[in-house]
Amino acid sequence: MTWIKICGTTNLEDAQVAVDAGADAVGFVFYDKSPRKISVEAARAITEKLPEHVEKVGVFVGNEVDPFEVLFAAGLTGLQTYPSAERGAQPSSLKAVGVSCLPERARFLMALPMNLVATDEAQIQQLAAHFAECGKTLAEFASLSQGLMDTFVLDSGDLRQPGGTGKTFDWKKGVPIMQGMCQGGVKLVVAGGLTPANVGEAIGILKPWGVDVASGVEASPGKKDPEKVRAFVKAVRAADELA
Repeated sequence: MTWIKICGTTNLEDAQVAVDAGADAVGFVFYDKSPRKISVEAARAITEKLPEHVEKVGVFVGNEVDPFEVLFAAGLTGLQTYPSAERGAQPSSLKAVGVSCLPERARFLMALPMNLVATDEAQIQQLAAHFAECGKTLAEFASLSQGLMDTFVLDSGDLRQPGGTGKTFDWKKGVPIMQGMCQGGVKLVVAGGLTPANVGEAIGILKPWGVDVASGVEASPGKKDPEKVRAFVKAVRAADELA
């Protein structure tokens, strides 16, 4: 079944709605410019009340904070990082943390904003070839590290707005990248503008390992609409049945 992450969680009620609906993961945004930003303390108060099987993923942009410090302090089980447009800012540096110190089933997701990494056909083909060639190395490392670094997110953002745009990218343009990832044995997660109405189409075109939604199931930024959350999960499961 397709992995489902409900992102931009800011309160326990919304997290529980996602869990009850059947989501596999909830996401917490630790980015100052996001309307969905949450503090480490508030995230911890939520994660400690969620079932163990539900993944708790922190979302980070650039080098504002150390993601591993937040991971341990907030009770997270995974990290999702985006590049930043700020001068000198790169995805947050990763400390040398032993696999044995990480939470069980820890997951590291690297986000690739499509408007940044694949602006023309040549770049798309180059990225696809890169995954086909280097993905096997990543997959081999993942098998040794409990699947820590075998997952990539294709999103619709860019350096100025890495994620949370509420807009889709051209899914058909992402097909070669998906095919390269499949050849390389790494996982693809689709994000950006997904809703209960369009997620089935996205799954049909890109056949991802997972999907990631925030604004598409909200009543307002940072506040989820329970009916939309349930409809989103239902739409994903319906698409799974057609696969």
